[in-house]
Amino acid sequence: MEIRKIVTIVEETRTEAGRPVHPPTRRAAAAAVIVNPFAGRYVEDLAELMQTGEELGALLGRKAVEALGIRPEQAESYGKAAIVGSQGELEHAAALLHPKLGAPFRAALGGGKSIIPSAKKMGTPGTEIDVPVHYKDAAFVRTHFDAMPVRVQDAPRGNEIVVALVVTDSGRPLPRVGGLTVGEAEKKDGLR
Repeated sequence: MEIRKIVTIVEETRTEAGRPVHPPTRRAAAAAVIVNPFAGRYVEDLAELMQTGEELGALLGRKAVEALGIRPEQAESYGKAAIVGSQGELEHAAALLHPKLGAPFRAALGGGKSIIPSAKKMGTPGTEIDVPVHYKDAAFVRTHFDAMPVRVQDAPRGNEIVVALVVTDSGRPLPRVGGLTVGEAEKKDGLR
């Protein structure tokens, strides 16, 4: 794996709709800009990208938790996304995000039972992607349905891929649409 750069973004919301948010809601994105080893050519076996996904799950998961300044088990929501440069294909993003990235990402957060929501797209330098997130132990907790926009101003170049993981320490600011709450979640099946 060749990483050109790592970008970390922390967002803290202190007020929403003119009302204080206490404690503030925080979310962090850790993104790696990597060289796509398969840029410009079709390759049947994508195992190299799958292995890279496993390494990035651990690395970026730790970086996002560290950026929030929390213990891993204090992470509440998670999500993942990738933007593939013009010389790649969407399947390259799928190889990075799906087969092996999840287990080390969950380990970096002290666990997680629900599926990790994801997004992928093709893009050029500066392309933004909304990384979907939800509560890590019960996907149906509505207070944590959200997304964080992530953009790296000079990536992805044609032969690169941006991989972004997002971690939060809370749900949305001032949630009030009802439904299952963190306190009510059984945290058994990853759904409820």
